[in-house]
Amino acid sequence: MESTILIIDDEPRITAALMIRLESKGYNVCHAINGLAGVEAACLCKPDVIVLDIRMPDIDGYETCTRIRRMPGLETIPVVFLSANVQDSARSRAIACGGSQFISKPYDADDVIGAIESCIIAREHAQNSAGCER
Repeated sequence: MESTILIIDDEPRITAALMIRLESKGYNVCHAINGLAGVEAACLCKPDVIVLDIRMPDIDGYETCTRIRRMPGLETIPVVFLSANVQDSARSRAIACGGSQFISKPYDADDVIGAIESCIIAREHAQNSAGCER
């Protein structure tokens, strides 16, 4: 089964390049240009992983992640934060609001794909383990 990735980022060049790479790897890719649209897109496309920018024009990535985490059925979707802010406080805040991983911009596409793949594997493992519990 093909995994779906949602990219929430307001930078068209970054998004387009990442979408091309992900689609070439066989992923189904959805895109939203800001946080509010991202929350809606997460509800509609039910992604397996979300790639999320922090700085956006409406609500930031932290608030976007928090809102997604509050939605039934979306609480456990892994979120990979991408940000030009490399301060430890940004990384800590991203993880605190529900992020799974944090990658600094400029990023290497292979690092992002690797993070996505590790999130998918971890999520599948968690779902399989939960299914075995009695």
